Amino acid sequence: MKQPIDAKKIVIKIGTSSLTYENGKLNIRILDRLCRVISDLSNSGKDVILVSSGAIGVGMGKLLMKERPVLTKYKQAVAAVGQCELMFMYDKIFSDYNTTVAQVLLTNSIIKNECTKKNVINTLDTLFSMNIVPIVNENDTVSTDELEGLNLGDNDNLSSIVARLVNADLLIILTDTDGLYDSNPAVNKNAKKIDRVEKITEDIRIIATGSSSNRGTGGMSSKINAVASVYDYGIDCCIMNGKDPEKIYDLLNGENIGTYFNSNKNK
Repeated sequence: MKQPIDAKKIVIKIGTSSLTYENGKLNIRILDRLCRVISDLSNSGKDVILVSSGAIGVGMGKLLMKERPVLTKYKQAVAAVGQCELMFMYDKIFSDYNTTVAQVLLTNSIIKNECTKKNVINTLDTLFSMNIVPIVNENDTVSTDELEGLNLGDNDNLSSIVARLVNADLLIILTDTDGLYDSNPAVNKNAKKIDRVEKITEDIRIIATGSSSNRGTGGMSSKINAVASVYDYGIDCCIMNGKDPEKIYDLLNGENIGTYFNSNKNK
């Protein structure tokens, strides 16, 4: 059976709630630790893609906005500001660890078109061969899919699409909880974390609907949907807390971190 430590190609998704404080400003400490871990994994010979949310949240912080815009055109404008700031910070911090990054912005139309989809795959493969870490987000400036909850939807779903595109071995979804619980830990202090899931059942989906994210567009339900969409592709998944990126090392070493989902092809 394939083990996490054997994963050569890894997609890591981090959400807005893990990247930012309540006021929308970047959590630089977590950002730095995440970049350091990814740089180290890349140095060790692993191919890592980072799917990063946060453009609107960071844009709001940059523009000193207290409330998320309602109109789509303002969401797009704020996302344009935030994406620039987000990539500036990623480039700056990754450079401290001698890691080169590349921005890849995707839309639903790009993924659906066979020609442009192939171009994306070729670009990602070439970036891997050049030891460059791709940072992927949805192009909110020209696409309203994520902003309006359509098609690509949210970056949980986007991360699963990217994982399938590159035939990843492992998808790691970093969030603001320690994993999937048998009930919502925000309202039930006796909720217990589910360590491993062998199959996405209706019961698992029902449990997931009880959780939500405070600043992102997705919740636990969207994460379970993302896991389910890669299950039959032989891609293992882990939903874990993003506040301590170093625990990714523990995960890869086989320790009980987050909620681990064994793909169907591992059975």
